[in-house]
Amino acid sequence: MRKHGISILLWTAQVLLAALFLFAGVMKLVLPPEAMAGPVALPTLFLRFIGVMEMLGAVGLLLPGVVRFRRELTPLACAGLSVIMIGATAVTLMGGQLAAAFVPFAVGVIVTLVMYGRRDWLWAALRSSGGGDRNASTSRASATARRAA
Repeated sequence: MRKHGISILLWTAQVLLAALFLFAGVMKLVLPPEAMAGPVALPTLFLRFIGVMEMLGAVGLLLPGVVRFRRELTPLACAGLSVIMIGATAVTLMGGQLAAAFVPFAVGVIVTLVMYGRRDWLWAALRSSGGGDRNASTSRASATARRAA
């Protein structure tokens, strides 16, 4: 029952985070550059790039788990979104807005917790591909050598 409760909590966080990042990404793509001006000047092309990455991260939070295909992409999407949130926190602090920096920091913590909670999806994919066993190639080579002898 405990694992089921954690799964529900993770899915709830993933849906809310996906909605947040999808909204933020779309806004960065449709707003005019002067509307996106903040306390620290960032190039418009860079903001558009961040918007696209946020939208892709939102898709990566939900789609792999929903369709049960390549679920290891979810923790990787979380890792990318964590990097974006670290940058957003740093830029907000550079602008002198200490209280406002709490929002991207908190979102980054939640994304990191989802990444930690979905780490088993990544490890399962690594184990099934042989990447999780460091001695797999050595044991295969020795087994081949034994058969040849």
